[in-house]
Amino acid sequence: MARPGGAMTNEAQAAQDELVEEFQFFDDWMDRYQYLIDMGRKLPEFPESDRTDANKIRGCQSQVWFVASEHDGRLEFQAISDAAIVSGLIALLLRIYSGRRPQDILDTPPTFVTALELEQHLSPTRSNGLSSMLKAIRTFATEALEAA
Repeated sequence: MARPGGAMTNEAQAAQDELVEEFQFFDDWMDRYQYLIDMGRKLPEFPESDRTDANKIRGCQSQVWFVASEHDGRLEFQAISDAAIVSGLIALLLRIYSGRRPQDILDTPPTFVTALELEQHLSPTRSNGLSSMLKAIRTFATEALEAA
């Protein structure tokens, strides 16, 4: 996919750009929150066996379990939270980063956070949780590259 100026973009960046465009359809933050909650409700089932302390994301006020696996050079993420808005944030992250190559993940800074004005509209604890999940995704990608 070409970006303005003719440069090629990776799949994660394309997904991020598409997501930002979708959110521009909503006039106010109540609609955006509802969209986030709806996205979170559509997360795939998360195995009870993966709801372990080792898979918990630290820094989140709510409970968040996050696992990564690698298939054919791409990282697949699964995650779930006990909080509706946090589940929506997980859905955003999975849409952007799951199924992508580790290098694409590392090459795609989370500009959607600023573009969607999330830091102004999320509570400090939710912002910390989002940062912790982003850090975990980058750590998984870095470890996958080092192992390759």
